[in-house]
Amino acid sequence: MTTEIKKFTPEDFQTGQILVFDKPLEWTSFQLVNKVRWLIRKSCGIKKIKVGHAGTLDPLATGVLVICTGKFTKRIPELQGTEKEYTGTFTLGATTPSYDMETEVDKTFETAHIAEEDLDGAALQLTGEIQQTPPVFSALKKDGKRLYEYARKGEDVKLESRPVTIHKFEVDAPRFPIVDFKIICSKGTYIRSMANDFGIALGSGAYLSSLKRTRVGEFTIENSLDLQSFEKLLPSA
Repeated sequence: MTTEIKKFTPEDFQTGQILVFDKPLEWTSFQLVNKVRWLIRKSCGIKKIKVGHAGTLDPLATGVLVICTGKFTKRIPELQGTEKEYTGTFTLGATTPSYDMETEVDKTFETAHIAEEDLDGAALQLTGEIQQTPPVFSALKKDGKRLYEYARKGEDVKLESRPVTIHKFEVDAPRFPIVDFKIICSKGTYIRSMANDFGIALGSGAYLSSLKRTRVGEFTIENSLDLQSFEKLLPSA
């Protein structure tokens, strides 16, 4: 006997839904929101519906993107403030201007001096309440412009550090100089900045080479949707 899958109704989306997606690689968060909005409008015959996400993921990252619809968009600030969990890799021995693979390597460093205990020590140094400077290639605004707009024009911008909390920072390096990590952190933490700071703490350099967000508050990657699964839950599918 097969169990019938319960589909969404137009009223469900208007009243409000929290949808947990696994954002595809190279998609922006806004592209995924726009695609979800378009699918809802098309399948439900709704001309206008509020849809928004609760925390941006960079295009080169995958994983949990929480999307709210209808009246639940009012809950976005609450969801943005929840704890986040990430896994991924840092590549040691080099840096990039964006702190990830969006830009080319600009400097290289020695890694021969780094021992396993040094990796654990650097992670411990960056655990707890720390001051973090956001990457200049970010969507934060300064004087009405996104930081990446300044960065892409080669303009220097003075950035202020801000407090974030790193609840857990675990590392493992069976493929050194690639380092696997797991980070549980507060709102506002930039994992790209964690990569850069990790390299500095080791007397070397590092950049973020892969990233997956595995949890936002109570919402996990195991319970996330892809677009194909979501389409099957829509009224006209």
